[in-house]
Amino acid sequence: MRRSRAKCGLVALLGLLAAASVAAEPRADVLRVAAKGKPGAYALAVTVQSPDRGCDQYADWWEVVSPDGRLLFRRVLMHSHRDEQPFTRPGGPVPISAEETVIVRAHFHPTGYGGAALRGSVAKGFAAWPDAPPGFAADLAREQPLPTECWR
Repeated sequence: MRRSRAKCGLVALLGLLAAASVAAEPRADVLRVAAKGKPGAYALAVTVQSPDRGCDQYADWWEVVSPDGRLLFRRVLMHSHRDEQPFTRPGGPVPISAEETVIVRAHFHPTGYGGAALRGSVAKGFAAWPDAPPGFAADLAREQPLPTECWR
């Protein structure tokens, strides 16, 4: 079965528009990670930038994930940071070694993961992770701890 050029062009255009709408969804980006403490019990201070509007749209947590997709630590955020952007929140103790490579990313309510994440270690520092696999460890969005409410 052959498609006309016009139909093929329309299908391609619709695909591009769908991809653009997915990319345009609001997301939370991790900008910086600072660590202090000792191996097995680091305190991380994570800086997040997000287009918070209130409880209907806000960064609701940041987390530390192993390269194989295991949740190592999650810092739940109980309110929108609409008037404080970017914002930094501490969390810990995070049970990692100084040399252990981890991913630090944020989750955005209601659109989920997909913002900028950082990959690295306490020993070597953290840098952008531009080649994150699509949908990396998306199932972690159902793991506890999860926000139970949003303070207004």
